[in-house]
Amino acid sequence: QVQLVESGGGLVQPGGSLTLSCVSPGGRFNFYSMGWYRQAPGKQREFVAAVTFGGRTNYTDSVKGRFTCSRDFAKNAVTLQMNSLRPEDTAVYYCNAQIINDYWGQGTQVTVSS
Repeated sequence: QVQLVESGGGLVQPGGSLTLSCVSPGGRFNFYSMGWYRQAPGKQREFVAAVTFGGRTNYTDSVKGRFTCSRDFAKNAVTLQMNSLRPEDTAVYYCNAQIINDYWGQGTQVTVSS
């Protein structure tokens, strides 16, 4: 059974930084992709960033240059470093891992507000 355990998130002022972390305990799965999605109130869940098994990193346009997604293949973990945060980044952030199916973390709230 795939489990994804998230940590991080919280309240930050505009322009601030936060780091989200996600790990799959046991490290038994070679995920094709690990990354992050987010869902703001009243909106659909959207892709944020991910790292493929080959090491390619993809970002949605709105976070390019501000967010950095990195993956630790040995630990089956993925991190999202978020800088220059904006109010529109406010959302519940979900860790995602893909191996045949999609697997999700429980979600962590990120609120950007003064």
